[in-house]
Amino acid sequence: MKFFSKVMIGLDLTEMDDILIQKTIVFLEFLGIEKCYFVHIAKNLAVPDEILKQYPNLLAPGDESIEAIMQERISHHNFPKKIEVEIFAEEGDHPLDTFLRWARIKDVDLIVMGRKETLSGSGALANGVARKAPCSVMLLQEKRPPGLPKRIMIPTDFSPHNHMIYDFGERIADQLNAKLVPVHIYQVPQGYSKTGKTYEEFSEIMKTHAENDFKNFVTKHNHSELECDFLLKEDGEDVGELLLKEAHKMDIDMFIMGSRGRSKSAAILLGSTAEKLIKVNNVLPMIIFKQKGETMGFFDALLKL
Repeated sequence: MKFFSKVMIGLDLTEMDDILIQKTIVFLEFLGIEKCYFVHIAKNLAVPDEILKQYPNLLAPGDESIEAIMQERISHHNFPKKIEVEIFAEEGDHPLDTFLRWARIKDVDLIVMGRKETLSGSGALANGVARKAPCSVMLLQEKRPPGLPKRIMIPTDFSPHNHMIYDFGERIADQLNAKLVPVHIYQVPQGYSKTGKTYEEFSEIMKTHAENDFKNFVTKHNHSELECDFLLKEDGEDVGELLLKEAHKMDIDMFIMGSRGRSKSAAILLGSTAEKLIKVNNVLPMIIFKQKGETMGFFDALLKL
């Protein structure tokens, strides 16, 4: 099954590039990838001193030198020859804007970025791409061993737009013979005490309501037998940390998230749950699924600003 045909992979000329290339190779066949764009975006394409020490014979201009380094790294990992590859380095005062512009120009279906755990780097570009990309994004973490997922968590809010994300999660899980684990976060509303119920009693009421919502939601999908994991969010608790903690307990090895989907323009941006999970999660791979056709008109407008 072909999920994504054209993929853009962001490289930053650090050790993370080798990790990212190796991990991307694992996903190529499964995702149905036919063409890969390897891209390096920087404010200044002058070759860093540490790179010059590694490659003392470099004489070409900055962009050509960097592209040669990228090519050498890709070749070193025996990137499959059946996949069409294009490599380019670009300079821009605003790397995020430049990266997203090229994603639009190349009309890519998926962007792959690395998330660092111990290596140096702020991760700002990867986080910005995840938030604003006009297509789906896959974040691959530094320390996680290469491999396809077997247990996939998909946060579910039962909204109409969530059906599309859930359907994508089902197809991914079926293709990999992996287990899909839906999870829903609920909380007790302010003012519950005015009902005469205790916090615990109202918590059970909210959970029962959520369970009924899930039963209605899941009947529209192929695996109505799936059970949802319900998490109670306490006041002051961070949603991202709550999801990550539960993922560790359940031995999850990938998240699938989506955009908020309240309108076509909003589909390009993420909801607060996805934002918070991206912020705290640098240990488990994530796919942030976006319906590409929904985001393009809004993205075109952004580029004209």
